[in-house]
Amino acid sequence: MTPNAMSLTERAAWILERNASESQTLAGLAAACGVSRSHLAHAFGTATGTPVMQYLRGRRLSEAARSLAAGAPDILTVALDTGYGSHEAFTRAFRDQFGRTPESVRQQGSLEGLPLVASVELHGAADRQVESPRFVTSTATRAVGLTESVSFATTMRIPGQWQRFMSQHFDAIPHRIEGMPIGLTLPADDDGGFAYACAVEVRSFDDAPAGLDRFDLPARSYAVFEHHAHVSTIFDTYAAIWNVWLPAAGRSAADAPAIEHHHDAFDPSTGEGGLSIWIPLTPATAPPRTP
Repeated sequence: MTPNAMSLTERAAWILERNASESQTLAGLAAACGVSRSHLAHAFGTATGTPVMQYLRGRRLSEAARSLAAGAPDILTVALDTGYGSHEAFTRAFRDQFGRTPESVRQQGSLEGLPLVASVELHGAADRQVESPRFVTSTATRAVGLTESVSFATTMRIPGQWQRFMSQHFDAIPHRIEGMPIGLTLPADDDGGFAYACAVEVRSFDDAPAGLDRFDLPARSYAVFEHHAHVSTIFDTYAAIWNVWLPAAGRSAADAPAIEHHHDAFDPSTGEGGLSIWIPLTPATAPPRTP
């Protein structure tokens, strides 16, 4: 597969594998891939279900375990080759990952029972397709909503979050603007966690109920993608946007919330009716390429 044919996640995984012994950060990896931190975090997480930095730690420690099981004579050398600055830091990370010490793995000379992290394998992610978006410059928006922390492995908590928001909070929010509520996916952190908010647009933050968050979204440019299928498959569309469409178009998502606008026909009781996904864009000096 040529670099141009790679998805963004495959490109990031290649860079991680090639530089596994060097100090790496999410920001540095994103720069090497030519995208923002948020763009890379969401691309990798939606494609694999694993946060990018968690994947990196797991891969490094798995390769270290292989060396130890093969009889590596010096644990400190293995620690340094794996990117850890001391025997103690390496041992702590190794125990957190596998529930065993490096010494015990070397003594046993076997990888049996260790949950090793294999190199990433994508299942058709590069072939996922998404309709070409329309481009919108929004006006400034205010919203009030219920925010909860999730990860790429726990996104099935979001439907329950919506139920709590609509049944316990929605009617108590003053100054609501008529229309469907919106979802906000905030930028992911280095460990792959991100905040998701069930929200409603408001004219004013005055008297907003305690326990809910206020979102002041400035005017900015968005690429707007349509998701027509059942809402449960929305992360397939996200994966295609982050990994395929944006890189092919030469665009990058900004470190800002993505917005989900439910269509008027959306039925929360069935999950049918579709929605629009608004991806915030970094400024560009040229129009996007056609993927």
